[in-house]
Amino acid sequence: MRTAYHEQMADLNRILGHMSQLAGVAMERSTQALLQADLAVAEGVISDHEQIVRLSAQAEEQAFALLALQAPVAGDLRAIVSGFQIVADVDRMGALALHVSKVARRRHPAKALPEEVNGYFAEMGRLAVALAMNAREVLNSQDPSDALRLQADDDAMDDLHRHLFTVLMDREWRHGVAAAVDVTLLGRYYERFADHAVLIGRRVVFQSTGKTPEQFLEGQQRAQA
Repeated sequence: MRTAYHEQMADLNRILGHMSQLAGVAMERSTQALLQADLAVAEGVISDHEQIVRLSAQAEEQAFALLALQAPVAGDLRAIVSGFQIVADVDRMGALALHVSKVARRRHPAKALPEEVNGYFAEMGRLAVALAMNAREVLNSQDPSDALRLQADDDAMDDLHRHLFTVLMDREWRHGVAAAVDVTLLGRYYERFADHAVLIGRRVVFQSTGKTPEQFLEGQQRAQA
């Protein structure tokens, strides 16, 4: 019974890891569509989003099966509940990448971004993809220490997001309200994408240790003292 539970839980995390990878690829392509006003790439992201939707449903079914067939208690139950939460996080990451492509499509053939913010979004896109791929790795490895390192890239994303607002608030901004709204929304999409990746890391810590990240870090510090 225990062997079956662990195999099914590992399978669930593999599905979630694959979803995280797909969300990262979607955000990479969405960033390309955004920066280059590439309609074909944007349309591809939009049509491919159905794959993430299907995997989300499959992951939920797997989690429900674990609840129904394994009758988990204590730590096992916590791990499955965290699995449900991770499904929602990865699903949202895919939806946020989709939103970026939809903005690129809506503004085509024009570019949605003024030239002076392109560098911000290129870097935010790079960080978002790195976070998604790292989330996939920690879902597969269940390594709590690696999971906590996702926070570092999220801090960099938050810094970029704050700096972006200095550009929007500058008196020299000459691109009008519509462009400012697009930049604000797009910045929020990237920031929230990163936030969900960090949440996945926090949930993996809980899955693998039964502790919150803060409790896990406190235990490590005590052990090193």
